[in-house]
Amino acid sequence: MATSTSKRTGQQMQSGADILVESLLNHGVDVVFAYPGGASMPLHQSLTRYKDRLRTVLPRHEQGGGFAAQGYARTTGKPGVCMATSGPGATNLVTCIADAKLDSIPLIAITGQVKTAVIGTDAFQETPIVEVCRGITKHHYLITDVKDVARVMREAFHIATTGRPGPVLVDVPKDVQQATIVPDYDAPMNLPGYHVEDRKAKPEQIAQVAAAIKRSRRPVIYSGGGVALGGASAELRELVRRTKIPVAMTLMGLGAYPGDDPLSLEMLGMHGSVYANYAVDQADLLLAFGVRFDDRVTGKVSEFAKHGKIVHIDIDPSEINKNKEAHIPIVSDIKYALAELNKVVEAPEDLSAWHAQIAAWKKSDPFKFGKNDRSISSQYAIHRLWELTKDRDTIITVGVGQHQMWAAQHYKLKEPQTWCSSSGLGTMGFGLPAAMGAKIAHPDKLVVDIDGDGSFLMNIQELATCFCEKLPVKVLLLNNQHLGMVVQWEDRFHEGNRAHTYLGPIDNPEAIGQGTVDNPASRYPDFVTIAKGFGAGGRYVKEKSELDDALKEMINSKGPYVLDVEVPYQEHVLPMIPAGMTVKDLIKE
Repeated sequence: MATSTSKRTGQQMQSGADILVESLLNHGVDVVFAYPGGASMPLHQSLTRYKDRLRTVLPRHEQGGGFAAQGYARTTGKPGVCMATSGPGATNLVTCIADAKLDSIPLIAITGQVKTAVIGTDAFQETPIVEVCRGITKHHYLITDVKDVARVMREAFHIATTGRPGPVLVDVPKDVQQATIVPDYDAPMNLPGYHVEDRKAKPEQIAQVAAAIKRSRRPVIYSGGGVALGGASAELRELVRRTKIPVAMTLMGLGAYPGDDPLSLEMLGMHGSVYANYAVDQADLLLAFGVRFDDRVTGKVSEFAKHGKIVHIDIDPSEINKNKEAHIPIVSDIKYALAELNKVVEAPEDLSAWHAQIAAWKKSDPFKFGKNDRSISSQYAIHRLWELTKDRDTIITVGVGQHQMWAAQHYKLKEPQTWCSSSGLGTMGFGLPAAMGAKIAHPDKLVVDIDGDGSFLMNIQELATCFCEKLPVKVLLLNNQHLGMVVQWEDRFHEGNRAHTYLGPIDNPEAIGQGTVDNPASRYPDFVTIAKGFGAGGRYVKEKSELDDALKEMINSKGPYVLDVEVPYQEHVLPMIPAGMTVKDLIKE
């Protein structure tokens, strides 16, 4: 039983663990990704009592659970919830929490803790996880009184989801989980230092932006993750329809505007399109919506977009003028600001010359495929996946590395919340567990993790979760047997000296492409056998003529599936603006 009756009051007594789980339900949570341990056992016992109302998914590593919760959050807009025990369980969530902080993802991370009486004594599996995570959370709690559980959970969800979203850590000692009281789920929140202001652009600010648009001749919209997170994709599209201003997107912002639309400049920045970077450089008006002027976008900040006026709209006042000074700075909910702007905006008088210039840039410098026609290039594989799935309801997740950039370049996303990428932290191992969470949130959608072999290996154990939880996640594995992005930098900036970036046997460093369809085991590692060992389907291809058939087999498979595609390791992600450089230093070849 989840509750017992108090003879003294006639009300129901509940344990701290039950109060916490009941609080999850009160906030609309339908799934929690949780790995048990000694200090969190009462929480897991409680979860079993609520199994008809709350799904508990057991990942095979706490990091897998944390990234699965992110996949859920990134594709729904609702907070994801993950849970771990104390000590190593809690520290295994640290990377997920930091990742959520940098990408502004609402995440509730719950950790068990040793009993309050032994906190600070270096007890078994004790870590001061609040102190560890102090700089990477939006807020954090160590609950020492069971009376505070319901209130703290209310506050945690409130903080994670209001203003600029972010992760909240709730650390719960085992004795607090076990203690019983009559809970007050409506206890008032106690947040004297946290005020959610109704941040809305003033009419005169909207008028300033509208006037700047009307006068512009070379305007560009620079759209970031805030547009997607703020639910402002429809408002952005309406603004473009009214003004015909081209749109460049950040890695986090992909999907907020259709990537295959004629007015899309696609991604800008270090590995963005040539035409996006040229357009931003030459713009006389840069409309920066829900962005933070990240170094991977700006390069040398003083030279970024220096030829025009900058409008910066963001809900977080700390981002305004932090990295780049704006001529018209506006702190506002982006959805509200764009909706108000659409009421009064008028299109610039004549953008024909600007559109013609952008069309010329697009024609002369499109995204390109690999040069080797005999092998399957990563770009080609992603392009064919897009061709085969573009008319389906599809969610794409990625690991981190070259494949991530190529996916951003060649998979033309059409809708928001269909792209999961560890963008700010750049965490390898993100793709598979994020796909797991996305598939749980959207069981009727096709979910594909485009991954690299180095990134995939970091959380490959989650294939077991996919099999046991009946999650037919697909993995397009672009396998070059190297840490491709680091190899690229070695080639560009270290004279090609290989410093521990080859992932194969050290006694045969040139053993690339030694596997065959009949004997993939001669490759290392043999991902097909690994996949099958986890209960997933698998296939290995190296011939371009076999790719489409293999992709269709993967897409149509009933369960989880790993398609191991051999790709060359010599390919570089281009274009490229080296770190700290400018568009004048852009590398095309």
